[in-house]
Amino acid sequence: MAMCEHLIHADDPQARTPEGCEECLAEGGRWVHLRRCLDCGHIGCCDSSPAKHATAHFHGTGHPVVQSFEPGETWRWCYADSQMG
Repeated sequence: MAMCEHLIHADDPQARTPEGCEECLAEGGRWVHLRRCLDCGHIGCCDSSPAKHATAHFHGTGHPVVQSFEPGETWRWCYADSQMG
């Protein structure tokens, strides 16, 4: 299976809140794992977290690709095409 165009053309922006999930930090929430948006650098919590801010960011902005923001992990995920890269 060929890699989707979103994954091929994903950028590599700096993390906006490298200390944690942007919304959880503002709201006093908690997260399990973190994801970085490869369009704008938004840091959101994963779908195992109570608020699922990374997925909410995709639905609110249309930014399709995230990368794990966990130490030692480099995988990426395209929400639009449900494909890992």
